[in-house]
Amino acid sequence: MGAKLIAEFVGTYLLIFTVGCNVLSATPVWGGVSIACVLMVSIFVFGGVSGANFNPAVSFALGINKNLLWSEVGAYTGVQLIAGICAGFSYTALFGKSFALGPGKGFGLPQACIAEVLYTFMLCFVVLNVAALKTGAKTWYGLAIGFVIIAGAYGAGAVSGGCFNPAVATGIGVSGSSYAHILPYFISELLGAGIAAALYKVVRPSGEEITGSSEAPTMASKLTAEFIGTYFLVLTVGLNVLGASPAGAFSIAASLMCMICALGDVSGANFNPAVSLALLINGTLEAGTVGAYMGVQIVGACFAALTYSAIYSGKSFPLGPGAGYTLPQAAVAEIVYTFVLCLVVLGAAVHPLTKTDNFFPLAIGSCVTVGGCAIGSISGGSLNPAVSFGIASMSGSLVNAVAYSAFEFIGAGVAAGLVMATHAVETKVEEDKV
Repeated sequence: MGAKLIAEFVGTYLLIFTVGCNVLSATPVWGGVSIACVLMVSIFVFGGVSGANFNPAVSFALGINKNLLWSEVGAYTGVQLIAGICAGFSYTALFGKSFALGPGKGFGLPQACIAEVLYTFMLCFVVLNVAALKTGAKTWYGLAIGFVIIAGAYGAGAVSGGCFNPAVATGIGVSGSSYAHILPYFISELLGAGIAAALYKVVRPSGEEITGSSEAPTMASKLTAEFIGTYFLVLTVGLNVLGASPAGAFSIAASLMCMICALGDVSGANFNPAVSLALLINGTLEAGTVGAYMGVQIVGACFAALTYSAIYSGKSFPLGPGAGYTLPQAAVAEIVYTFVLCLVVLGAAVHPLTKTDNFFPLAIGSCVTVGGCAIGSISGGSLNPAVSFGIASMSGSLVNAVAYSAFEFIGAGVAAGLVMATHAVETKVEEDKV
């Protein structure tokens, strides 16, 4: 236990010290990446020692899931909070100043608390699904958990500051003498952790990796997984756009990657009707499953749009070509980069000759970085009919949503056809060699 507590202190201290240094150094573009990376590397260093919680909300979720004894949860939480306060005073001494805990400019405490609930949920949910499985942690667990911070920091950071961790909130609040907000943030983050533990049981009723057990995932588990993954993808899209994020495409890509890591072995982690269509053409999914997936994905997207609009007091943004561009230009952009996304899904995650068990979530998520940066100014870079309909549900641009969906389905179909042509040749070559 002594070694575990030292690990939790060091990891939590480094996390919160890095948060403070980035904020006080005013690094808006790379700050979220820096914080995500210090969490990721610390998880890889100390995961085998203490489980690398570094967060009372994570410890609370693991206690509910029975990965930790409640006595361990209490000990971990105490050390994490002490580490947070020490880190807060350390960066204050280094810079000669501190900063306050609280909602971002233009937001109230209720909006900040909603943001903290949602992304603490996402963080704890990913932890449970990639690192707390009874069959063992997935090899990418540190990357998946760390990159939740990229999804949340650039999306929800403008709303709440992006703590997602009671130790972070406490360290910032105490060192910045902003005590009034510590308890609301603390409660919100524990609430997010509790909801994550509850929905983990819905997605994985056996409490372990479904594909490693005798139970196949139920349709209820699959649809819940598709709803959650699509919801957080579209929520992250909306918060980045409305918050004028400096790294929107990367943040959205990170949200997709993390949720693929968490739920890929449950539903296949489509989160996109175009991907589901490509998998239908490819023969991976049946028509009934694809229809159910598409319906749940669109519903999840619309709920996400309602959420980000509520956080921004009713604001939304339209779906359509960017300034100076036309619908035909947007069509080309959406077709090409939805093609890229579906091509990578089929090649990196599905086809037996080219799939990679370790890196396909990063490969698929990176398609959003590629498309978002390349054609975001032309079409907005939706690449997903669920995203298109989610955005349109709050902005009234439903005609464009139908058009965009058609473009995206065309891209999916072309990708599926290309893989059938190219990979069928490769398959025959392998058979001839045998």
